[in-house]
Amino acid sequence: MNPSFKQLKYLCAVAEHRHFSKAADACHVTQSTLSAAIQELESQLGVVIFERSRKSVLVTPLGERLIRQAQNILGEVEDFVGLAKSHEEALSGEIRLGVIPTIGPFLLPPILSDLRKEYSKLKLYLKEELSAQLAQQLLQGQLDLIILAFPYPLSDVETVSLFTDEFQLCLPHGHQLEKADMVKHQQLRGEKLLLLEEGHCLRDHALEACKLDKADTDLVYQGTSLHTLVQMVANGLGITLLPQIAIDADIVGDTDLQLRRFGNEKVSREIGMAWRKSDPRKEDYLLLRDFIKARVNLKQSN
Repeated sequence: MNPSFKQLKYLCAVAEHRHFSKAADACHVTQSTLSAAIQELESQLGVVIFERSRKSVLVTPLGERLIRQAQNILGEVEDFVGLAKSHEEALSGEIRLGVIPTIGPFLLPPILSDLRKEYSKLKLYLKEELSAQLAQQLLQGQLDLIILAFPYPLSDVETVSLFTDEFQLCLPHGHQLEKADMVKHQQLRGEKLLLLEEGHCLRDHALEACKLDKADTDLVYQGTSLHTLVQMVANGLGITLLPQIAIDADIVGDTDLQLRRFGNEKVSREIGMAWRKSDPRKEDYLLLRDFIKARVNLKQSN
């Protein structure tokens, strides 16, 4: 007897959450239903995929290989459905779009209204997650398309660029760098730099863009969001780097924080889209890319 689609879905959910109860919630089934399906799958295959204990769920080496294959199968099933829908008019039907938290709240709200007017038959479902979760869900077929910051390690996907997002230095009022019209990389050395916590790729992109490493500054990874970082700077806890897309969305609000650009040095990240190579809706995604780029360029020109 071959594994069922539901068994593969449950398998990948447990692998993602490393927790049977959380995986069951994500799949909208009871824990007993999910556990029974996994046990039946292991029995059918004659293998042990998960090592279970009261405190943790570990994946066996063979389980890792089986899970990767299951993710590919789930992605291909979604592409099968997508192929059946590909005959419909451009940008119609459903698209499940994932976006990282340092892009979504600033990029999407201003353009969604125009997108709805121009493509009224498009049903866009949004999900906000960190890059690692988005990449995994894309390969598993849980998402059709993701927007994230490059570079980021991705496999079996196609990518396109949307725009370049410049970083600016955010300072509290009275900071010594406030007097400079523009700043340079080396002026950050020795400063208390506030960055997002582990898992946010913006932290790594910011450090790479400024050619900094842990030895160069007093790095503080405390922020859970860009809004949190702004408040930390406003309270005199350090300085931070903010992407232009958040600045344009007025993230500093009515604070007296100071923003400074980086001279002639390129301090930026690249924002782009990615989808599975096997997905037949490439033309739709390219059309969405052109729509987003046009709106971003229009905003930048204003």
